[in-house]
Amino acid sequence: MQLLKRVIHDAITHQQITPEHPQCFTRIATRAIVIRAQKILLMYTQRYNDYSLPGGGVDQGESLEEGLKRELSEETGAYDINNIKAFGLYEEFRPYRHDKYYTHCNVMHMLSYCYTCDIAEQLAAMKLEDYEIKNGMRVSWVDIDEAINHNLQTMSHDPKQGLSIERETYLLKQIKNKLFN
Repeated sequence: MQLLKRVIHDAITHQQITPEHPQCFTRIATRAIVIRAQKILLMYTQRYNDYSLPGGGVDQGESLEEGLKRELSEETGAYDINNIKAFGLYEEFRPYRHDKYYTHCNVMHMLSYCYTCDIAEQLAAMKLEDYEIKNGMRVSWVDIDEAINHNLQTMSHDPKQGLSIERETYLLKQIKNKLFN
């Protein structure tokens, strides 16, 4: 898959930037790009006031395509997911706050594999996780320029908004340039 961008966030030292480093772990995720009638299917998160591509972590033993279908279905209610094609990879090394699984790690090597796909005309019920519900996530068909401008506005009002909005805004710009004419 084509590498779209590699990001090493400022807080990461050069000794920590290899996936093999003992304080680094790799997280693999997929992101879905679904376009219909000049709109893109996105997740809006009220807590962060941002738009993002539907998707998330690939489970152990799952293929990238299986993870894409599962995450897209859970987050948006999409079904009959087909015509899946590679779009690009966004790679980042970012600071990581410890949790019960990776107590020895302080760097996450995040690989976001992005795919275009088609879905059925209607959406079924979403199956959001508790934290997604608490964060106020909802699915929405959005004009891509509106989503990009919204995220840029959010980042300008709160420069410490987080690392994910930078990734998502970059990806939305790439999608606009390559898939919207």
